[in-house]
Amino acid sequence: MTADSRNGIETFASPRLFADSVAHFESLLAARGLTLFAKIDFAGDAKKAGMQMQPTMLLVFGNPKAGTPVMVAAPTTALDLPLKVLFSQDANGTVWLSYNTPEFLAERHRIPAELVKNIAGVRALVQAAVAPLP
Repeated sequence: MTADSRNGIETFASPRLFADSVAHFESLLAARGLTLFAKIDFAGDAKKAGMQMQPTMLLVFGNPKAGTPVMVAAPTTALDLPLKVLFSQDANGTVWLSYNTPEFLAERHRIPAELVKNIAGVRALVQAAVAPLP
């Protein structure tokens, strides 16, 4: 598992294949009672347009009870919320999960410190998703 953090983005390597990584993440969302609002298949859309790209998918998820207070306190967070995790596969077959860090979002939108906890769970969620296989 490799972690990389730059420009407010953290990226972790998954021990799973692409489809398995996405499915595992979706099961973690469901287990935590989070809502999957959208699933954008960039590679699938590229294929429909007659183009090719490595598997790339964005999952948009959250919990309105957690996100709404953040957006009320800092309305511009609606540009970045609900939370998102990008799944991408490189040419070597490694699957990567990337997300905006809570610290980056807090600074970017001036989220009050007491509300950062409402979005901070994304890190633990991604780390659970990339935990080594049993």
